[in-house]
Amino acid sequence: MILIDPPNVSGHGRMWSHVASDASYDELHAFARLAGIPERGFDRDHYDVPAERYDDVVALGAHPVTSRELVGRLREAGLRRRKPASRRQD
Repeated sequence: MILIDPPNVSGHGRMWSHVASDASYDELHAFARLAGIPERGFDRDHYDVPAERYDDVVALGAHPVTSRELVGRLREAGLRRRKPASRRQD
């Protein structure tokens, strides 16, 4: 299933959502192509999508979930890829 969280991360003067799949990266990449999300938006286990695209991505079939649920579903599916410890901003 394709998932999208609310646009709640700021960066580059915008707010961003994350689009992920709890089934496979193949499903995620196919959906991104369908939605016109550029390949450069892929970040380890999700695509970054600007807030203004949120409604369009949902209309294409992404299921809205909380950010916590999105991460949990990635973990459960074994698809979560965290940043290396040296790059985290904890």
